Amino acid sequence: MQLSLHTDYALRVLMALAAAGPQLSVDDIARRYGISRNHLAKVSQKLQAEGLVETFRGRGGGTRLARPPHEIVVGDVVRRFENFDRFVGCFAAGGTGCAVNGLCALKPALAGALDAFLAHLDGVRLSDLVPDRAAFAGRLESVAAAAA
Repeated sequence: MQLSLHTDYALRVLMALAAAGPQLSVDDIARRYGISRNHLAKVSQKLQAEGLVETFRGRGGGTRLARPPHEIVVGDVVRRFENFDRFVGCFAAGGTGCAVNGLCALKPALAGALDAFLAHLDGVRLSDLVPDRAAFAGRLESVAAAAA
């Protein structure tokens, strides 16, 4: 299984915000991770639409968490960014594209694995992903400084 780039970036944005303090700009986050600002801006917009972050425009603007890190469930974030209907062809509505849909046990086996994966992530909070906030923020800042 591979998470989408948007899910990866969403989790990275949330972790950076949890570690770095009150707020960061999309440019700051992109610089710290060395990733595309354009992709990150799209992810940030979706995070805002989902109520996970708040954004502020203008001088001193940026992005901050909408809730404390211990209230953000990683499984919830992954569900909001992933489309599991396309996990395999038979997951799609109607199971089109599979000649043996309904006759094999692949779909329930994969569905069970996916449920277990998400159930595990439901037990993980954003605060769990950044146990040492100062070290995490320091590493991101040193990576950005080295790239500059």
